[in-house]
Amino acid sequence: MRRPLLLCLALFAPLLQAADEPRDLAYSLGARLGERLQHEVPDLPLDELIAGLRAAYRGEALRLDEQRIEQLLSTHEAQLERAQHDASRDQAQAAERRFLANEKAKPGVRELAGGVLRSELRAGQGATPTANSRVQVRYVGWLADGSQFDASEAPQWFRLDSVIAGWRTALQEMPRGAKWRVVIPSAQAYGAEGAGDLIPPYAPLVFEIELLEVGK
Repeated sequence: MRRPLLLCLALFAPLLQAADEPRDLAYSLGARLGERLQHEVPDLPLDELIAGLRAAYRGEALRLDEQRIEQLLSTHEAQLERAQHDASRDQAQAAERRFLANEKAKPGVRELAGGVLRSELRAGQGATPTANSRVQVRYVGWLADGSQFDASEAPQWFRLDSVIAGWRTALQEMPRGAKWRVVIPSAQAYGAEGAGDLIPPYAPLVFEIELLEVGK
């Protein structure tokens, strides 16, 4: 007698599963929505959330007009964006502080004005540039994670008043012929704005700079 009963249960199992599926789907949607909202708005009044959800889903009249709803949602989105921006900023600044502290602790590193760090790879013996000098350099630039973002394919001429502050600081102490490794804090580079897609906000920069010539 057991086999027909078991067979009957097996036949009805897909129907029972199908009957539960809309309820399980609704629960799953609610669970995911609840997880997101608990993170975004931890003190949200759930009774009002459910009332708004129920009224909108059933096509009933809403307690608030559309203008008020859009105003509230726009304000909420702006607050979320600010919070995300602040969190990203804090994370980047903390990473920069750790990176600069590690660099400063390396043997042979000397700190220049503005927190610029330099280590000598090759000594030079020529003249040092002034604030208005033209310089011919060969260089390679990296982000803190080691990814290269720039390099000179051939020696380049620059005016010191046209380069980032960290370069000006370092080059005015470099004698002609020297080659330095230079670590530049973001405040002496591209700061909170970064530079396009190449350099993110609050990014310290690492350069190897070879000073070839000093001009007027």
